[in-house]
This record gives sequence, C-alpha cells and structure tokens, in this order.
Amino acid sequence: MTGAEGFIGSHLVQFLVRSGWSVTGGYRLHGAPCTSKHRNLRFVQCDLRNGQRVEQLLREYRPGYIFHLAAQSLPIVSWVDPVDTFESNIMGSLHLFEAVRQMKRSAIVVSACSSAEYGDVPRSAIPVIEETPLRPVHPYGISKVCLDLLGRQYFRDYGIPIVNLRLFNTTGPGKTNDAPSDFVRQLVRIKKGKQPGVIEVGNLKPRRAFLDVEDAVNGFYLAALKGNYGEVYNLCAAETHSIGEVLRVALRLSGVKAKVRQASHLMRPSDERIIFGSTEKFRRHTGWYSQKSLQETIQSMLNYWDRFL
Repeated sequence: MTGAEGFIGSHLVQFLVRSGWSVTGGYRLHGAPCTSKHRNLRFVQCDLRNGQRVEQLLREYRPGYIFHLAAQSLPIVSWVDPVDTFESNIMGSLHLFEAVRQMKRSAIVVSACSSAEYGDVPRSAIPVIEETPLRPVHPYGISKVCLDLLGRQYFRDYGIPIVNLRLFNTTGPGKTNDAPSDFVRQLVRIKKGKQPGVIEVGNLKPRRAFLDVEDAVNGFYLAALKGNYGEVYNLCAAETHSIGEVLRVALRLSGVKAKVRQASHLMRPSDERIIFGSTEKFRRHTGWYSQKSLQETIQSMLNYWDRFL
C-alpha cells in the first residue's frame, strides 16, 4: 500500500490486518507511521518520485494487491505549489505503474482518484455519474485526472488489472484539514478551555456528501475483490449537507456554546457549490453501500479528538 501514513491509508492498514491480510505499508517521510508489532504488518520508506526505489520494493515484496493512496491531497497546497503536487501525484503514480509493469505477475491495483476531477458541476448534472465531463478547478484535481487516465491506459495497453475509485469527501477520526475536523477540534479545544469560545469558519454554503472513513475503507476492499478492471467508480456518501449543517450537528453533539466567525484565511480562491456523486455503478458491481450517518461520524470524531487534544 502506498500512503500508509495518510488518513485513509492508516485506517485501511488496520482493516486489512484485522481481516487477515499481510500488509506492507509504504510511507514517504522518515520514521514509520506506527510501531505495531503485528506479524502481518510492516512499514517501508518509499518516495514514489524515486522510481528505482519503487521498483526495488515491488521486486522484494511481490504484492498481489496494491492500494495506491499516496498523494499530495490538499487543493489549497496545490495552488501554492502545483509543481510538487504534479511530481508527487502524476510522476509518482507513473513510477508505480511502470514498476508494476515490470512484475512477472501483475498486482491488482486500486487507485485513489478523486471527485475533484469533476470540478464545478451544474446542478442539473447532480449527482454526477462516471461519464460526467471532467473539468477540475485546481491543480490537485488536474493531477487526479492524470492518474485516472494513466490507470486506464496501463490497463488497455499492458493489461494491468487496475480499478480507479473517484473518492468523494471522506472524513472521520484522525482526519485533519477539512471542515468537519476543523469544527470538531475547535469545539473540543473550547470545551477543555484551550481556546476562546469562538469558532473560525470558511464558506458555509457549499454542499458536500461526507463519507465516513470506515465506509471508504470497505469500498477500497470491495473494489480490489469485485471491481471490474479498467473501470472507474464513484465512492460517495448517500446524501449531501451544507457545511453550515455540519457545523450545527457538531455544535449540538458537543454541547458547546460558541460564537461563529468567518475567517478570510479559510476562504478558497474557488469552491465547488456542490460535490455529490452517484454510486449506483459501484453498488451494482460490488454490493457496497455507505452505512454511517453524519451524526455517527461527527460523534466518533468528537470522541477521538477528546482523547488526543
């Protein structure tokens, strides 16, 4: 697995180990993500931009499945440093696919693509289907379009069994840098007296379908076992909520009374009005469906940050 130290990657590692899989987790920065002594889990350092290192690890461990989650995944960072975003997300993925191509027996690859590929979709096209035109609005979205196309090209030209998942907004315990986690962490800090009773927010109008990380992890698992090679699937929650609704749920579940203040540094240069995808195709092919409600997800995040803040 690439990106084992990331939010979804760390949850997927634990899910696979609990399911009896032997897992090798790749991470980019020095220092393993955790010190687990589980006999079926090991971590290896690997920067995907180093093609020789990627090829070496695949020769050594000969994986049967590769979950490709490593990426620079923040749209705001991609505006600031598009070059690093493209090198990490496009060239890193190209090195991985080339290394898989050199294997005697190709591993099954599940790639984490993104709903950011669709961009600002008109309301008449919501929920988006996989055939919706791709019109990303930031460098991160563009990089994921490239990953999507690379995956399909390597399946068509070289027969590598690749399944692409266009992952929509995903959150849960341990998530940072999204609206639900920002709200929850601020509320926990206020409750513990570590922050004044004011929550800073960005744009509260956009609507998002926040998928619980447990549902996302189950989606990756089913994509590996039941997904059709060369296909792309949306992976999304069943309903949308405005960012303002998410804030109100977090306030209610936390029991915290706080003032809400808009902060200019939390406003994006551009923002999709609604992000929501149809999962009909994925449900039909794999039997997957989302199970966690927004309230359950927010409560699990409150419990998590209450332990760590």
